[in-house]
Amino acid sequence: MIRFRPAIAALFLLVSGVALGLTPAARADSQSIRDVISSQIDAFLADDVVAAFDHASPTIQRIFGTPERFGEMVQLGYPMVWRPAEVTFLSTEERGGRLFQNVMVRDADGALHILEYEMIEGASGWKIDGVRLRAPAAGAA
Repeated sequence: MIRFRPAIAALFLLVSGVALGLTPAARADSQSIRDVISSQIDAFLADDVVAAFDHASPTIQRIFGTPERFGEMVQLGYPMVWRPAEVTFLSTEERGGRLFQNVMVRDADGALHILEYEMIEGASGWKIDGVRLRAPAAGAA
């Protein structure tokens, strides 16, 4: 089982240099967003691509079509998400009316990766609408 640690704003500022600017409503949604991401990562660790696919937005589900194709993309394109050694939640940001959760992942080899999860809220709650790999600050490992 991987360890999920709560984020602290100072760590995020050191790692990525991005300032916070959340509305009170966005701050209230931060824990729900983190729960969705944690649940998807747990599903990947359990090789449960159906459960992981359920956390993807309708747009992502249309792009990949099946949980198996989605799982294959994550396994090949985001191996640090497929099998993380450690996950640390950083800041939640609001930009252009959208929420982004920054996550630091340590892979099995010990390398750090900063990922930006774009989130979208729908009738069934928060869904992951995309993940972008960001470069960590020099010396962050």
